[in-house]
Amino acid sequence: MMKKLFLLAVLFSAAIASQAQGLNPVSWSYSAKKIADKTYELYVTATIQDGWHVFSQVQPKDDAIADPTVITFNNNPTVTPDGRIREEGKLEKFRDNKLKVSANQYSKKVDFVQVVKLKADIKTNVTGEVYYQTCNDEKCLPGKKIKFTIPIQ
Repeated sequence: MMKKLFLLAVLFSAAIASQAQGLNPVSWSYSAKKIADKTYELYVTATIQDGWHVFSQVQPKDDAIADPTVITFNNNPTVTPDGRIREEGKLEKFRDNKLKVSANQYSKKVDFVQVVKLKADIKTNVTGEVYYQTCNDEKCLPGKKIKFTIPIQ
């Protein structure tokens, strides 16, 4: 009897985990926009399904639950970053009074924007990875890493 209960618990856990992995409430897109001579803005854009959110790169000091979004760009000898990655979207400052924690998050859409300068007037690709976690009012999905390529024309 105990073995059957254990097996049932393992199967139930595996079913829940596979269902969570099948959820994909965030879609990502990538683009570059020329803003000056040899200067571009690189956009890493999250489009988020209703009821879900992703976290800001910067979290409050009392944060104990949020897994911040991290965007890394691979080294490209023809491209130099100019400043930090900024966020464009409606920042929501979430507070859970029961757990006494806060989180900075976005719903619907957020652009993570990095300004870069080219060392020469050439076409190139910028590659990197975005790590993010998405949650709704009931659950958080495991963090996810997605590789990307942004062509600069």
